[in-house]
Amino acid sequence: MAAHSDHSNEFQQTGEIPKAQTRVIWKTFFILVALTAVEFIFAFTMDASTLRNSIFIILTIFKAFYIVAEFMHLKHESKALIWSILIPLALVIWLMVALISEGSYYYDSITNYFN
Repeated sequence: MAAHSDHSNEFQQTGEIPKAQTRVIWKTFFILVALTAVEFIFAFTMDASTLRNSIFIILTIFKAFYIVAEFMHLKHESKALIWSILIPLALVIWLMVALISEGSYYYDSITNYFN
């Protein structure tokens, strides 16, 4: 029979508490607050238009990427994993833009055909 040994002493805790990363947390907070403030400025100063909607979409995508990088720790992963997440996301965004533009073209062509 194999002899069993007690390995509980190998993983002793040092009693040290890791240094708080409050500076990183505040930096993340202020970056997200600044992006949100910029969105509010555009919301209340610009008229409803395609440009305003495009700015909102771009700022929202930046905020989403930053949140994923910080809170889901994606920025600490390997580059291959990051690209395997970003490339399909870019393709899905391209698909949505293509479907919206083709859908509006189809709608315009049908309505003009029957008029």
